[in-house]
Amino acid sequence: MADEIELKLALGAEAPEALRRHPHLAGLTPALTRLGNTYYDTPEGDLEQARMALRLRRAGDRLLQTLKTRGQGGGGLSTRGEWEWEVPGPGLDLRGLAALPPMAERDPGLLERLVPRFATDFMRETWWLEEDGLSVELALDLGEIRAGGQAVAIRELELELKAGDPTALWALADALADTVALRASDTSKAARGGALLGGGWTLPEGTGAAAWLHRASMALDALADTGQDAWRDEARRAFQRLSELGDDALDDEALRDDARGLAEALGAETWLTPAFGRRMLRLARRLPGDIDLA
Repeated sequence: MADEIELKLALGAEAPEALRRHPHLAGLTPALTRLGNTYYDTPEGDLEQARMALRLRRAGDRLLQTLKTRGQGGGGLSTRGEWEWEVPGPGLDLRGLAALPPMAERDPGLLERLVPRFATDFMRETWWLEEDGLSVELALDLGEIRAGGQAVAIRELELELKAGDPTALWALADALADTVALRASDTSKAARGGALLGGGWTLPEGTGAAAWLHRASMALDALADTGQDAWRDEARRAFQRLSELGDDALDDEALRDDARGLAEALGAETWLTPAFGRRMLRLARRLPGDIDLA
C-alpha cells in the first residue's frame, strides 16, 4: 500500500502541444505507453458509493490490478490510498483483493458480484523531473472513457509526487500555467466513468471556501464531459459565491479578485486560458484541501 499524492490538471484543446514545448519539458523525450483499463464494481455500485475504484490495467505485456480508496484534498491536489500488483489474468485476483484492509469491512459476497462497469483507453506520455531531492512524474493522458455506449475525452495532466515536498507540485503547476491552458480538476477517471454510466452528475454542497472551490471544479468537469451550459452556470455561481464569503473564510482580497475573475471569465466562449488556470491554481493553493473526493 502507498499514499498516492498527485495534482490533477484538466487541459484545453491546444494544451498538450503547448505542454510539450514548455521549457521544463522541451528537449526531454517522454516514455509512451498505451494503457487499457477496465473498472469493476457491483451492479449496484457498492465501490463507487464507498468512493473506491478497482481496475485492471493492461500496460504492454503486464496486467496490473489496482484498488484506490477515497481521496482527501481539493483544488486538484489529492492523497489516496493505493494498492497495485501484477496479476496473471485474465480476470480479477479476488483472493489478493480480499486480503486488502479496505475490503475487510465489506460483505465477502461483494467480491463475487464484481463485474466490468466501464473502460478507459489512452496514450500516456511520461516525463520525470528530479532535482534537489524532488522527484515528480508528469503523465499526460490522451484518450477516452467508454461506458454505456457513450464516450468522453480524456485530456489531462497528472503531477504525481514520488519524493520531496508536496508544495513543489504547486510551483511546478504554476510554471506550466505560464503558457499552458490548464485548470485544477477534482474528478477522477473512475468518478467520470461512473457519471457517464449513471447518466448524471451530482455536485457537492458549498459549505465553506474549499467546498465552493470544489463545487466549481466539479461543475467544470461536468461541463467538459457533457457540453451542457448549465454546468458552466453552476461553476460561475460557485466562484461568485466564493468571492462573497466573509473575511473569516477568505481573508485575502487578491483571492476574492481571483474568484470574481474566474466567474467573469466563464462568460467568454473561450474561457480556459493560461490566465484562468493561474487564477484557479492560486485559489487552490491557498485554500485548505480537506474535502472528501471521489
